[in-house]
Amino acid sequence: MTVQGSENSSRRGRRSSTMGGMPLNDMPWWRWRSNVRSALHMLSDTDFQRGVWLAGVDGYGDVTDAVYRLVEDTWLDNWSAEKYVGTIFRDSQEAALVDTAVLRVLRIMHQVGPDAPVSAYLDHPAWPEAVRAARDAHVRLAVSDGEDPDAQPRTLEVLRILTRSA
Repeated sequence: MTVQGSENSSRRGRRSSTMGGMPLNDMPWWRWRSNVRSALHMLSDTDFQRGVWLAGVDGYGDVTDAVYRLVEDTWLDNWSAEKYVGTIFRDSQEAALVDTAVLRVLRIMHQVGPDAPVSAYLDHPAWPEAVRAARDAHVRLAVSDGEDPDAQPRTLEVLRILTRSA
């Protein structure tokens, strides 16, 4: 990835330009990080899940879409996030939190099926534990990126625009 203007390079210890507040150039695979963060954000917020996914609000996808964003480029359904420390994740703690969230969410997805209605996920007895794990990972990544972890999740269109525009 080309860094615009060497004065913004994080290699000199400076914070890079941002994508909606998130540093761009300090993580080589920031687009993948953006997708993982988007998924974790949605998976970590029960109010969002009930008010948007359960209500069928357009623009945010559903649980299956979030799980797909979590694992599509990263293959976190096949190997540990530790593999991506320094490229997608800043350190082993971020990676461990993401691994925990991925495993808990995927376990439920395999039990209820990828085409199950949103309510099947939200009513699953292990869902609160999966939400908690996603929340822990989301907060760590958001704070590391200088963003408010309690902000509303972005629509998928906004995510596409932000990852395309930088």
